Amino acid sequence: MKSESTTLQGLILTRQWRDSVSGQSLVYWLATNEGPVRIEFPGQESVFFIPASSIPRAEPILAAQLKWRSAPVELRCFSETDEPAIACYFSNQRDLGLARALLHNHHIPTYEADIRPTDRYLMERFVQGTVEVSGDFNFAEGYLTAENPKIRKASYEPRLSVVSLDIETSISNGNILSIAIDSDDVRKVFMLGKTRPSSLPYLEFIDDETTLLRRFMTWFAELDPDVIIGWSIVAFDLKFLQDRADTLGLEFDIGRGRSPVSWRFLDRGQQRGYAVVPGRVVLDGIELLRTATYSFESFSLENVSRELLGRGKLVHDVDSRAVEIEDMHRTDQESLARYNLEDCTLVLDIFKHTGLIDFAIRRSCLTGLEMDRQGGSVAAFDFLYLPKLHRAGFVAPVVDQETIVHSPGGYVLD
Repeated sequence: MKSESTTLQGLILTRQWRDSVSGQSLVYWLATNEGPVRIEFPGQESVFFIPASSIPRAEPILAAQLKWRSAPVELRCFSETDEPAIACYFSNQRDLGLARALLHNHHIPTYEADIRPTDRYLMERFVQGTVEVSGDFNFAEGYLTAENPKIRKASYEPRLSVVSLDIETSISNGNILSIAIDSDDVRKVFMLGKTRPSSLPYLEFIDDETTLLRRFMTWFAELDPDVIIGWSIVAFDLKFLQDRADTLGLEFDIGRGRSPVSWRFLDRGQQRGYAVVPGRVVLDGIELLRTATYSFESFSLENVSRELLGRGKLVHDVDSRAVEIEDMHRTDQESLARYNLEDCTLVLDIFKHTGLIDFAIRRSCLTGLEMDRQGGSVAAFDFLYLPKLHRAGFVAPVVDQETIVHSPGGYVLD
């Protein structure tokens, strides 16, 4: 399609940077009234600042390890001395991280080295959550795309397509038994098993696990949701699907444009973290309820759904459900399909009952952070106040995480 200059508004769904030999690109996916939109800003640099007096020491340290450049700026270090700052530029984020570590080892302080390039680009333009985009757009692979458009802050009320995902697995052989999706428009269960007559219109049987996973990913790309919700969806469902895809030699490409999922974990046990699905927000019900200051004796889906909805899972013995699930797969796959789908429905209804999608959107628009961001009070402060600090003539020191004193609290939305 021929490029066409236009202006549109949208909600930022995902943000990523891509490092390559040609430089760094910032990629954002938006939900708009015109459908999903991908915008990219190539040729970007990562930056942090150091005191001007540290340049003679820093130059030989960095020059021996990587390519970089420095430039004076009309900013001062926010410190006891308020001395002039020097900007240090890098062609990619990996080199910035290496430079930060090298300078830290030589006791040279860095300023704003902890700011992600995708966040810096937005905060410098006061863009928080929603954005107005003006530029030349092309239509390719089902999406509008633009390179180097102009962006500015905007007020926009998005309407997002949301699906709830849940899987059932075998404790005996580690296979996927079924994958279920529920939404306001579509219900579907993919079941590992030989095709047979079924009274359930949403149930599809597939003979082998490889074909099942391929079929699910193709179907999911056609469904093309903005938001994926679930219960422990990152630590369990998506991670399990990723592991099975790796084992079976498949690319787990459920992102928009069949982009692969990437991972960023907050702990060594890989129990808390992020599944980055380009163009789709992944929201975990447990993490989002905690962020919204909900408190339960147990955050199990059974307990939370009983407390909020007055109903629970479709199993007789919740404590022994793994055994019951395998038994259903052997003897009554329609019952397993109903059980799998009901878990999706419970999560979907919990999100509706608590308004969690609206909460995630409003939180992003207030703080500038991603919709799926866990915690992030320091990052939110940076996003809101660093641009103002720069306009006051200062750059901020890197926060020493070991000195942070955590306190209970929540986001005030009114």
